[in-house]
Amino acid sequence: MDTRIDLSKVAPEGIRAVLGLEQYVRTNVEHTVLELVKLRASMINRCAYCVDMHSRDALDSGESSRRLFAVSAWREASFFDERERAALALTDAVTRLGEHGVPDEVWEQATKVWSEKEVADLVLAIATINVWNRIAVTSRTQPPVTV
Repeated sequence: MDTRIDLSKVAPEGIRAVLGLEQYVRTNVEHTVLELVKLRASMINRCAYCVDMHSRDALDSGESSRRLFAVSAWREASFFDERERAALALTDAVTRLGEHGVPDEVWEQATKVWSEKEVADLVLAIATINVWNRIAVTSRTQPPVTV
């Protein structure tokens, strides 16, 4: 499958704007949670490029492969603490945003274990990875053949 377009070349100002959001969330969201959120959203969106990138980034940061594999079945896995589970549930709801939005129970769980500012930053992180996923899937960006 060939890449359709390189948006960094065709629309560099737009990519810089998304990179600004990326920098904000990297600075304001706990690193481990951010990598889990990025990986989970990328799995849901079937973004091979982002799944590859974020699984490698998480491994390089010391995350266990066992937890990374379990992200695909996080509800059934006991490897995640209450805050991580709330972030993953929010990621699922925001990424699969349907007609009725984010369910109250998902929001209430997130606000129970995260401060208002932390939830705001999580929402921005989830929105940002969804933008990256949509760019990569639409443009058919491929993961590197060699790592």
